[in-house]
Amino acid sequence: MSQEKVDRYKEQKKNRKKIMKKEKLERALMKLLGGVVCAAVVVWIGYSAVHMTKTSSTDTTAETTSYVIDTSAIDSYLQSLQTN
Repeated sequence: MSQEKVDRYKEQKKNRKKIMKKEKLERALMKLLGGVVCAAVVVWIGYSAVHMTKTSSTDTTAETTSYVIDTSAIDSYLQSLQTN
């Protein structure tokens, strides 16, 4: 059993540069992938915010409604109060 451990250690020591290079590459790829995902999320949020502000500003102007009120009855009543 002890000889197996020694052989395994020697094998790892022999391939240490390869193993370290592979681990370094994997870490770099993970960082790159994380950066790409973060950038995609930021762009998506920015696009959604701009899209929402553009649609909400155009919708409010299209939905304005105006009303016409005939105030002649109120005007004539106020005139009759002032004359008395």
